[in-house]
Amino acid sequence: MKHAKRLRLLMPGALVMAIGMPSWAQVPNVPGGPSVRQLNFHEPVTPIASQIYNLHTMMLVICLAIFVLVFGVMFYSIIKHRKSRGHQAASFHESTAVEIAWTIIPFLIVIAMALPATKTVVAMKDTSNADITIKATGMQWKWGYDYLKGEGTGISFLSNLATPREQIVDATVKKNDTYLIEVDNPMVVPVNQKVRIITTANDVIHSWAIPSFGIKQDAIPGFVRDTWFKAEKIGTYYGQCVELCGKDHAFMPIVVQVVSSDDYKKWVKQKQEEMAAKADDPTKVWTLDEAIQRGQAVYTANCAVCHQANGKGAGTFPALDGAPAVTGPKAAQINIVLNGRAAMPSWKSVLSDTEIATVITYTRNTWSNKAQENIVQPSEVVAARK
Repeated sequence: MKHAKRLRLLMPGALVMAIGMPSWAQVPNVPGGPSVRQLNFHEPVTPIASQIYNLHTMMLVICLAIFVLVFGVMFYSIIKHRKSRGHQAASFHESTAVEIAWTIIPFLIVIAMALPATKTVVAMKDTSNADITIKATGMQWKWGYDYLKGEGTGISFLSNLATPREQIVDATVKKNDTYLIEVDNPMVVPVNQKVRIITTANDVIHSWAIPSFGIKQDAIPGFVRDTWFKAEKIGTYYGQCVELCGKDHAFMPIVVQVVSSDDYKKWVKQKQEEMAAKADDPTKVWTLDEAIQRGQAVYTANCAVCHQANGKGAGTFPALDGAPAVTGPKAAQINIVLNGRAAMPSWKSVLSDTEIATVITYTRNTWSNKAQENIVQPSEVVAARK
């Protein structure tokens, strides 16, 4: 049943019914996302998405017209000029008129399809004169958002799947129908403003995609790509990472809330106040208990998905419980967290000095770990960055 809820949001109706999923009456539409019996694209809410939708419809009509014409002529010829009615096969060779026709007509059809498609592709890449610029950083397995330009500059946060992992795997826990496409911190943008999205990644290739916006842009480590959208309708819109990026690829949804200009101003003010309240003094000296408590929250939000809550590791991610890198000199562990190693990405641009210091302290004093150098202060992380 837990897999049924997930699959029925993604599968075409015929396939869902064929494998015995619950009836459609049990599945609600998701505004801004999948709909019951959806056979076409999501409802477009941006100019680009509308152009893509119209191109798709136009090309389907052209293909249907060609299909009906070609097969109509073929079946008419087969039936009307069949041998049983006394017709004899014609014998001709190298008809110039036919060769000209089957060269020119397809060429004109391709041009008729290519011109509007090219116009749309060019428009998709025109990220100039954006009102707001946001960097979307893909990471295993969450998204990081940094508001770089426009109202809200300086806002930065991580966006994780909102449903805790223990609830996902526990079939006895009651969950709603959208539990796999909800996040704790959605991206928020104002309606009718051009938003430029800069994509990159800090580990493997991801891809930022919102069907209702007509957007799919790869996020590649070491590269910067960009795209844009201008949402014309207030609402909440859903997407996914659509590039296979690891074992939890299915658990990094994208949620964008499009709000009015006034509501966006309120959100910016609230977010800035939250960030100011959470800002830590890197010169503060933490007690061991304070650091462990803060570090546990950081570990749960950022590290547990790979290294597990019990520190036993999974797949390519090693165990932290009893690991020499954790129980040995703290300088080595600080370097690993800052710069990454093997499958682990760098966290220097994702976590603050205090968060890195406290999460390291947590791992060095948790499970069976009793490291001799048992506490790391933010000032030590600051020094290691230099």
